[in-house]
Amino acid sequence: MADTKVKAAPKKSTASKASTGSAAKAAKGKSNGVETVAQPDPVLPGTDAPTAAASGSALPTPQATQPSFPKETYLQWYEQMQLMRKFEDKAGQLYGQQKIKGFCHLYIGQEACVAGAVSALEVGDKYITAYRDHAHPLALGTSPNAVMAELFAKATGCSKGKGGSMHMFDKEVGFMGGHGIVGGQVPMGAGIAFAEKYNKTGKLCICYMGDGAVRQGALHEAFNMAMLWKLPVIFVIENNGYAMGTSVQRTSNVTDLYKIGLSYDMPSEPVNGMRVEDVHEAVARAAERARKGDGPTLLEFKTYRYKGHSMSDPAKYRTKEELEDYRHRDAIEGVRHTILSNNMATEADLEAIDEKIKGQVNESVEFAETSPFPTPDELYKDVYVQADYPYIHD
Repeated sequence: MADTKVKAAPKKSTASKASTGSAAKAAKGKSNGVETVAQPDPVLPGTDAPTAAASGSALPTPQATQPSFPKETYLQWYEQMQLMRKFEDKAGQLYGQQKIKGFCHLYIGQEACVAGAVSALEVGDKYITAYRDHAHPLALGTSPNAVMAELFAKATGCSKGKGGSMHMFDKEVGFMGGHGIVGGQVPMGAGIAFAEKYNKTGKLCICYMGDGAVRQGALHEAFNMAMLWKLPVIFVIENNGYAMGTSVQRTSNVTDLYKIGLSYDMPSEPVNGMRVEDVHEAVARAAERARKGDGPTLLEFKTYRYKGHSMSDPAKYRTKEELEDYRHRDAIEGVRHTILSNNMATEADLEAIDEKIKGQVNESVEFAETSPFPTPDELYKDVYVQADYPYIHD
């Protein structure tokens, strides 16, 4: 039997300890006059969502955090996560201006789930996810210009303007795409891992999915085959607590979603997805197991998105107070605090990074706005690998 030892849940942060005392008092809340039922805390299993900020009590000043990684890693994380955040802040504004059309699912709040994985994996490893997919290529090195142009449906986009927000691809950096069919990427991720094993590349695939995708039957088929064939794949459930707009405990008898993997003897564990260090360490352990030939791992990243499911979602199923409480655990601010409290950089240094990112985002918007739309003949291209496939037009 494979090693199925489950790691202990992450320790509570300083801010979390202060908040959980009042958490049990808030079984229900109201948002915009709509009654909402409190959900289990995505970061701290077994408790309700914290209410420290809601109660008006001051959160304690964070203590200096002893760094677990080199200065260069923290600065890389800060820059990557700030790029994801500022890029999507701008994308949200542009959507409101109707310059970006169609669906648009923002990743704001979940940036550590990508940044920690990228730092733990190797060049040549493959990434695949669902339709909340802007952050992944940005962290892997895809030009912000190409991602923004894709949001604008321009020919210079990373999917040539044919995919839009939900279908970003960039095989040059190992990003095998965002996929619109809920759970559809799970067997595809296993298939990519099969190819890596078959070709003896020594590389792996990390396959992201939302908490709503675990209801798909294809997940169970993929899990079974991945364990049977010991495929080098890391399955990641990004549990932000609500799937589209329904809390996890209203859709599942098993609310600790990592336990689903245990029925396949798959090593599985929960991870604090609001702390980039925890993400890196968990992914690194899983990657070592995969590269040794020991097969897949299931990680449940307990995280939180600050925006609704999509830009059309007003998120009335949660309270404003709950949202504010989670903002106090923001992963970017956590990294920023560690950098400053350990003299890895100055405020001026971080402000310079922020200005650099602001320039990159502004440049990406200008690039997207001035780029051309695809020509009509592009409709018939990239349908099949065979360039002269004869049955596309007729």
